[in-house]
Amino acid sequence: MGRCNRRCGLIAGAVFGAVVAILGGVLIPVGDSIIEGTVKKEAVIEPGTAAYDNWASAEAVVYRQFWLFDVKNPLEVLNNGTKPVVTERGPYTYRTRYLPKENITAHSNHTIAFVLPAGAIFEPSLSVGPEEDQVTSLNLAVAGAYSLVPKGLHSLLEGLIRSSNSSLFQRRTIKEILWGYPDPILKRTVGVFVPYNGTYDGYYNVYTGKDDISKVGLIDRWQGERTVDYWNNTYCDMINGTDASSFPPFLDKKKPLYFFSSDICRSVSATFEKSKDLKGIEVYRYVLPTLTLASPKENPDNQCFCTDPVVTKDCALAGVLDVSSCRDGAPIYISLPHFLHGSAYLIEDVLGLNPSEEHHATYLDVEPTTGFTLGFAKRLQVNMMYGPSNVITVLKKVKDYTIFPVVWLNETAVVDDKTADMFKKELIYPIQLLHVIQQALLGVGLAIFFLCLIAYCVVRRKENNGKLV
Repeated sequence: MGRCNRRCGLIAGAVFGAVVAILGGVLIPVGDSIIEGTVKKEAVIEPGTAAYDNWASAEAVVYRQFWLFDVKNPLEVLNNGTKPVVTERGPYTYRTRYLPKENITAHSNHTIAFVLPAGAIFEPSLSVGPEEDQVTSLNLAVAGAYSLVPKGLHSLLEGLIRSSNSSLFQRRTIKEILWGYPDPILKRTVGVFVPYNGTYDGYYNVYTGKDDISKVGLIDRWQGERTVDYWNNTYCDMINGTDASSFPPFLDKKKPLYFFSSDICRSVSATFEKSKDLKGIEVYRYVLPTLTLASPKENPDNQCFCTDPVVTKDCALAGVLDVSSCRDGAPIYISLPHFLHGSAYLIEDVLGLNPSEEHHATYLDVEPTTGFTLGFAKRLQVNMMYGPSNVITVLKKVKDYTIFPVVWLNETAVVDDKTADMFKKELIYPIQLLHVIQQALLGVGLAIFFLCLIAYCVVRRKENNGKLV
């Protein structure tokens, strides 16, 4: 009877272990289904969800740091055609995106519309000096008028430059260059970011994900249109992806993320680089591929972004994007800071630049389950083009078209501690706990099953050996 009890107990233990292991195995798809259901519910952009609360508010602190390029040899450039030598000055830091979305309107086709107000507040404690600091920079009006005024009227432009005592370079304050000053040539306010305060980005219309969570955050329309009309090409005019503040949940690191940026008037993609820990939360870091601003000869998809074969040396130029078509014809070129990933002659024509992947690359840190962007660094450089002239005195020594760096910016944000703690408490920790329970049940159940099974075999062997004796 004792032998039977012992064998029966071991059999019961093995059965119990198997049941526990099966329960753990069953909980894996069940748990995943619970997680998926919860995320799908909370990722929808509608009042009452976690996604909406983060989406509609302006609690996340976003900073824009500016570095301006100070020309050290302006007279040598003018008189001798010497290459410009620059040093960067900065950062001069502003708080931006502190205003919540406005005109939020839900539509019956599961989209929601809004505009994003623009504003900038100077942050002296995060800056190297006051806004009144001065730098010697490119004269925006001279460079702009060089391209905007037909060559047949350059003699008129020469007269305006002379009468206003203007030159190719000028001494201005940080505030003036960024946010505007009355220009003596154009008789209007000129600045890199004029106008800015009091303006709006949008109108955006994005999918809420209510009917299809894989579409959440994707842009349906921008400024009332499904495409832009800057590039005269179906491919380049496409508006793809989101506005980069979030992406559809359940990221696949093998697939790129697409987003549209009104700053550069086009859509781009980002590819997975690595996983990292951000305040206790695992995020996927995505970066812009080097092919994003590659020349059409290296990336044929960029052919439609080449709008001026002369300046770009028959579209062989890499690293810059001519956005004059969406900037009222002004000769503005967007690049990564210090012409990172650009053609060699860009940093050979303007001396003092030192591109660095660490300091000048753009990245997004996205939580893979929800698709929420928890941190980012958008780094762009604003450049203007000028070239040689036989009429305009200040350009007579210029040997070739020059894409000149004016300022580069680093717009950054990272999830604050309060939001990170809430995110971990409401999503990460429950998911981790569920996974622990799943693995524990599966592991303990299998351990009990095999231990009892082994013990049962040992007992049977001993019993059989005893009978033989």
